[in-house]
Amino acid sequence: MITVDRNQQLFRKLPVLACLMDGEGHLTEATDALLERLGFARDDLIGRRPEELATEASARRIQEEHLPCLRRTGRLDNVPVAFRDHDGARVSLLATTVVNRDHDGSFLNTMSVFTEIADSARLERQYRDLYQSTPAMLHTVNAEGRITAVSNHWLEKLGYSRDEAIGRPIMDFLTDESKVSAMRWTIEEVIASGDQKNVPRQMVTRDGQILDVLMSTRAEHNPVDGALTLRVASKDMTERNQAEAQLRAAYDQIAELKEELERERDYLREEVSVAMNFGYIIGESPALKSMLARIESVAATPASVLIIGETGSGKELVAHAIHARSGRADGPLVKVNCASIPDELFESEFFGHVRGAFTGAHRDRVGRFELADGGTIFLDEVGEIPLSLQGKLLRVLQEREFERVGEEQSRTVDVRVIAATNKDLERAVEAGEFREDLYYRLSVFPVQVPPLRRRGDDVVMLAVHFLEQTCRDFGRPLPSFTQGQVEQLRRYDWPGNVRELKNVIERAVILSHGDTLRLDLATSDTDLVPDNDEPAMPRAERSYLTEAEMKAQQKANLLAALDAADWRVSGAGGAAEMLGIKPSTLSDRIRSMGLTRPASH
Repeated sequence: MITVDRNQQLFRKLPVLACLMDGEGHLTEATDALLERLGFARDDLIGRRPEELATEASARRIQEEHLPCLRRTGRLDNVPVAFRDHDGARVSLLATTVVNRDHDGSFLNTMSVFTEIADSARLERQYRDLYQSTPAMLHTVNAEGRITAVSNHWLEKLGYSRDEAIGRPIMDFLTDESKVSAMRWTIEEVIASGDQKNVPRQMVTRDGQILDVLMSTRAEHNPVDGALTLRVASKDMTERNQAEAQLRAAYDQIAELKEELERERDYLREEVSVAMNFGYIIGESPALKSMLARIESVAATPASVLIIGETGSGKELVAHAIHARSGRADGPLVKVNCASIPDELFESEFFGHVRGAFTGAHRDRVGRFELADGGTIFLDEVGEIPLSLQGKLLRVLQEREFERVGEEQSRTVDVRVIAATNKDLERAVEAGEFREDLYYRLSVFPVQVPPLRRRGDDVVMLAVHFLEQTCRDFGRPLPSFTQGQVEQLRRYDWPGNVRELKNVIERAVILSHGDTLRLDLATSDTDLVPDNDEPAMPRAERSYLTEAEMKAQQKANLLAALDAADWRVSGAGGAAEMLGIKPSTLSDRIRSMGLTRPASH
């Protein structure tokens, strides 16, 4: 005969629907109220599992949701279950279940207390079924941040089973960055702030993939038991974000390529354009005719040309003339001013570089040799090329091959080389400053540009040309040279050559008013001697300058400095350094005075 102790007797008499279970989930005790409601004798109920009494759907829910959550948390609060009574009728209940342990943590039993809610339970179950089957990513968390329900689509997206998800903290499914953002809010704070829509978060799938989602939240109180829950709907934006990222990357690449092409276009447009002398060489002196004959002889050949001449004598114009008369006239003519390139950038300037080749190389860059492919490259001031780079230059001239900085792939190029210098390269070779083999490679056919002092009456022809050009550009009336001015132009040595002559004429036009060309005001810093048929300088009779004269003198001074610096504004030896002012100040003055760089520079 089985004896019943006092505690069992008390439990059985409790006026609630309740039961006790062992560690394997078998019923070990039930209250009389539960036996009466289900219509079972005690012996028929003891030893069975709750899911054996439940409807098929409720048994599945017990296995997939309730038991996993109970194992993780040790407690279930008001979860819906549906049992069949002795006659097979459905009994809908809410179950609150707790695992009891003794002081050392050892398992004692599991106790469930049921509340019958009849129609409310059926409605709740219908809602749960609809919730799970909806084609949306839905999950619900309780006040502790643990998942209490998920939709099938949520499980499908993240790759988990319901058993693996229910009862776990939602933080387990977020990336570290999203965890930091989500932990700033409690559910109570979310409720207080109102519903949230389209909050960007990142979730982690079971296989470690990152999902970009937009979460919309709604906080609710359960109408049955008043428990606080947070309903969350998520929209998977991963594919869309990836597509947008790829599109942005494509647009960025297009923008970079466009910028590169525009830069190359502007460079080529600037270098190919020959504004000086409107693209032709003026003069009839024997020295000039001898030079033109040599140009005609070499232009149609592929030979390298070394143009030798003083600063300002027109070496660049000669290079353009050779290119224009060659079989490469339809190809590009690319100029490299070797004197203006820092030593550490020569190789990149000549041959280009790939992205990341050095600090500041944010994108691939085409070098000047590659730009000149199929045409001509003009190496101005070639004597300034560093000795360390001359070997690589010699290689591209001999083998027509080069590599961009930071790239191992060799590229081929078809370029004719025209070089120019005002240095004595033979002396530089003797001093070990210039490679002998490179010198001979460049000087296959030397062309000597005569200085202006050896060109006789060419100076007058050029002066008239520059006067007409400048008056047309400046919108001024065209004055005539006096005979005295012509003689001045002939007598002067012109150490700055054609460039100096052009600058003097421009200054004279700027300083002149009416029909009188004030060559005297434009030549105050030269050795030109005033002639007697020009009017005397009015300011010689006074000790001050008018405002207009001050501005004119300042403009002439700026032009002189820019000319001396080869129109370099900043840096060592730049015009700003010569004048003792900031480069930005000089740039502002250049703009305000409307000064433009002569094409001969």
